Amino acid sequence: MLALEVVQLPVADVDRALAFYTGQVGFALDVDYHPAAGFRIVQLTPPGSACSVQLVIAGTPDRVRNLYLVTTDLEAERERLIGRGVAVGDVRHKDPVESWTGGWSAGLDPQRRDYASFADFADPDGNSWTLQERGHRA
Repeated sequence: MLALEVVQLPVADVDRALAFYTGQVGFALDVDYHPAAGFRIVQLTPPGSACSVQLVIAGTPDRVRNLYLVTTDLEAERERLIGRGVAVGDVRHKDPVESWTGGWSAGLDPQRRDYASFADFADPDGNSWTLQERGHRA
């Protein structure tokens, strides 16, 4: 068995990123360990996730792209994040879902099918996230 437990996110300012993820996105702070000058580990977990993120000072301009956060209600989660000051993009869905070849239409998938509807946001450092709906019950 293999389990993905931690993904490192490169950031320019750990405190700014910590405020964004805990204050706006709603991640839980697991660890903020700073035993000596120049050494700090900050680990956060999205609500309901078994995988955490660690905020690390970026040594390059490279950022992590398209990490997925799965939700059972994309519309409600998007509105919650917007209400907390996160700039979340418009909802889009695969079109056509049955034979998808990369096309999109605006809004939620009319049938609310799993893996069909998405919206995106980025943190202040440019790490990007994709919200994906799975398990919605009408």
